[in-house]
Amino acid sequence: MMLKIKEKIIESFLIVCSLITVLTTLAIIYVLASETINFFRAVSVIEFFTGTEWTPLFAIKRFGILPLLSGTLLTTFIAIAVALPLGLTIAVFLNEYAPPRFTNVVKPLLEILASVPTVVYGFFALTFVTPLLQSFLPGLSGFNALSAGLVMGVMIIPYISSLSEDALRAVPKSLREAAYGMGSTKLQTAFRVMVPAASSGIIVSIILAISRAAGETMIVAIAAGQEPRLSFNPLKSVETITTYIVQVSMGDVPHDSLEYSTIFAAGMALFIFTFILNNISFWIRRKFQQKYE
Repeated sequence: MMLKIKEKIIESFLIVCSLITVLTTLAIIYVLASETINFFRAVSVIEFFTGTEWTPLFAIKRFGILPLLSGTLLTTFIAIAVALPLGLTIAVFLNEYAPPRFTNVVKPLLEILASVPTVVYGFFALTFVTPLLQSFLPGLSGFNALSAGLVMGVMIIPYISSLSEDALRAVPKSLREAAYGMGSTKLQTAFRVMVPAASSGIIVSIILAISRAAGETMIVAIAAGQEPRLSFNPLKSVETITTYIVQVSMGDVPHDSLEYSTIFAAGMALFIFTFILNNISFWIRRKFQQKYE
């Protein structure tokens, strides 16, 4: 009898924890949606999603989100271009080539990169990476998307390397042995057998890394600048959605003003962007699972 009561208590506790997570997400969506609706009562939805100028804090106000979105996409693309090949290569090396004792030591050290405060990464990008890049690229701006994206890519390497290594480790050993039996080399086995077999887990790691990069704040706020411009030139200063949200929420903008409500509309745009991205990635993952089942 007591055992059943304990099981019921544990079950109820787990249900409450699940509901708290769901209700928190719904509450966030409700706050964003309600404030965004109030914003769009004063600003055209078409102008917001198609406008090429973002100047809500200027005398002549423009509310086109595309400059902020382009800055977010640019820094995220640079970060993924750095983290994906490095992270996947590290995962393959740790799983296929490195001895187990080496992996047990190096893997936790890699994960330390994810625990470093992002403000440290931001100042590292501004004070070290940018001057270093300027020695090769004289026209590089003091605040630019390139240095912010590169450092952000280093930051998210553990998200790809660690989760991808776990996915590779979960692949049955029989697949590796069968590949060796067919005469495959270790390199062929790693990239033509193991990586495709672990593709669903690898894609999950990439999804997490992209979401982490798109939502990063401090690195881009410190190193990328605060100039909203519709440009995909990594050598110029840009502003991301998260940077703008921090700029307004920490400034002197009145809370009941139209300018302040722009942060909720920008936050909703970022939420929609990541939601669409996650659904596309989920569809790709299902395709890979069906292909290799």
